[in-house]
Amino acid sequence: MAYNVNKLARKLQSILVIQNSEQIMQTDTIIIGAGLTGLATAYSLSRKKSDFLVLERGDRPGGVIHTRHKDGFTFEEGPNTGVISNQVVVDLFAELGCPVETASDNARKRFILKRGQWQPMPMGPVSAITTPLFSWRDKFRILGEPFREVGSDPDETLAQFVRRRMGGSFLDYAVDPFIKGVYAGDPERLVLRHALPKLYNLEKKYGSLIGGSIKKSRADKKDGVKPVSRKTFSARGGLSSLVSSLYEKAGSQRFLLGCRSISINPNGNGFTVAVWKDCERFEISARRVITTVPAYELDNLLPFADRGHLAAITSLEYAPVVEVSLGFNRWRGFDADGFGGLVPSREKRDILGVLFMSSLFGNRAPGGGFLCNVFAGGMSAKHLVDLPDNELINIVGNEFSRVMNCIEFAPDLVNISRHKKAIPQYYFDSQQRFDAVAKIQAQYPGLVLAGNLRDGIGMADRIKQAFSISNSI
Repeated sequence: MAYNVNKLARKLQSILVIQNSEQIMQTDTIIIGAGLTGLATAYSLSRKKSDFLVLERGDRPGGVIHTRHKDGFTFEEGPNTGVISNQVVVDLFAELGCPVETASDNARKRFILKRGQWQPMPMGPVSAITTPLFSWRDKFRILGEPFREVGSDPDETLAQFVRRRMGGSFLDYAVDPFIKGVYAGDPERLVLRHALPKLYNLEKKYGSLIGGSIKKSRADKKDGVKPVSRKTFSARGGLSSLVSSLYEKAGSQRFLLGCRSISINPNGNGFTVAVWKDCERFEISARRVITTVPAYELDNLLPFADRGHLAAITSLEYAPVVEVSLGFNRWRGFDADGFGGLVPSREKRDILGVLFMSSLFGNRAPGGGFLCNVFAGGMSAKHLVDLPDNELINIVGNEFSRVMNCIEFAPDLVNISRHKKAIPQYYFDSQQRFDAVAKIQAQYPGLVLAGNLRDGIGMADRIKQAFSISNSI
């Protein structure tokens, strides 16, 4: 089908080279996807004065990150928080000058549901001994953790690891709810070295979690490694403020939104990317292409790649999650002065947890009000994401009222966000996926397959990966 390059060329003439004889636009690097990974990659490349173009299917940057404001409440329809877990994130925030907001001191206080009551997570040795969350047998057993043998199974699941080193009650009332909050997943299926590599490496390098944490801290201090705060972060006005800052400072003119039917094909000097925009088809030539889209979108994007290698990537399973934002102008219920509460599988509830957003960050609710996000679904209850709104609200309302001591469930704000493919699950087949990514990239130099299909799922992981890719170019 013939295409007309002039309309798009006029929009992008300041950043693309147009070969008039062939009517093909050229740039050095194309980034596909303007979620956090794509935005951070674009920002990093812009600092290096690189030529690049970002193609995004949606009509706005940010991907699943989306802040909304309604009736005095500020709430998220996607990710709510991140963790400052590496120096790259610290440096990025300093450079951006973005109004990053770290959580209040209340964030250290977290709750776990046991027998229908919220119990605070232990914060030190005394509370670890007195807490009703763990059995006395496991409390005494933890004293022997530094002396246990190192595991030999590279594909040991997280559940197997915790039982071996810490005991069943720690799995049930610490690790299981934690995994519900991070992966919305199942510790019986998540493989430790892929899902929580830092934990895996502590045992492998130091032989112990407790002793390893102490030794690593001392080694880092001796080597002059800067400690990071590991504080929970958002941005003033919501995470969309972070998106806006990255978008503007990377150069908004370098982003092409509302793209459709993007496909990549190798050519002699790199790649040709075909894209439909405003009912017109365009082709752009680039030396490099960086994809940041979910694994399940790669089949159509890479028609030339080996089908077996692609299958190892696109088979990645995602947890479905439904997120219900609830706002109360006046709150009468549980004293929500912490990070939030997580619900272990053993409690057999229909929700994964409750995040106390107005306790963490300022100006999320009207004065005296309360804003929280209730999460449901996950790998253990996939069907909930497909329920009609009224059925879902009935389930969430009943569970919320019971665990939050809410006598009358009459929120002033209700907002439902459904994510049918929300969080990738790092199972035993993860290494096959990573190997397939490496093989495709080796076969087609200049092609980079990025995003949360590898290198972790957190916001800090996405930023770190983006800068690593940029630095490797």
